[in-house]
Amino acid sequence: MEVFAGELPGFDPSLAPDTPFELFTEWLLKAFSAGVQEPHAMTLATADAGGDPTARVLILKGVGPEGRQFASDACSLKGRDLAARPYAALTFYWAPLARQVRVRGPVVRETPELCAADFLARSAGARAEALLGRQSQPLADLAERDAHVKASLARIKSEPGLVTPGWTLYSVRPESVEFWQGDKQRRHTRLVYMPSTDGWTKQMLWP
Repeated sequence: MEVFAGELPGFDPSLAPDTPFELFTEWLLKAFSAGVQEPHAMTLATADAGGDPTARVLILKGVGPEGRQFASDACSLKGRDLAARPYAALTFYWAPLARQVRVRGPVVRETPELCAADFLARSAGARAEALLGRQSQPLADLAERDAHVKASLARIKSEPGLVTPGWTLYSVRPESVEFWQGDKQRRHTRLVYMPSTDGWTKQMLWP
């Protein structure tokens, strides 16, 4: 199967901004303007207390100089992983542009106020599912799921300000941020940012 189809953008590391936040924002907006579907979707990788990894795709909830944010119930598998090992890796991949961004770093929980605000900003269906607190638990059949979600939706309608206690907004504080630009001739360009005492250092990597 063909890879790197179509016209690909260039990437000159010598013109990269001083911080990974600026370059990430530039690339994310480029992916959006290029029509990439769900450009804010990312792979989150965590590990449990024994070091066994798990990865899943979820949505970026916020981005700023201090980190990248995602949300989940603290009792979910990812929440339990992060309680045991508060460190994670994120990967963004925008296939039409042959671009990916890799972020690694410690994970912190945001304030209760920010967690609640994130929960209340979700759709009614998403809140109804989260209120059940059953993510990754065994399910007998789809009818069981639908019945419980229906009851949860009714509860949200009667209590619109309800927030599930375990809902958590997490932030990955980057220790490294790598930008990868694919090339049809496999002359890929890689640039990694690492924090330093006076900001960020930039280093190119071999493909």
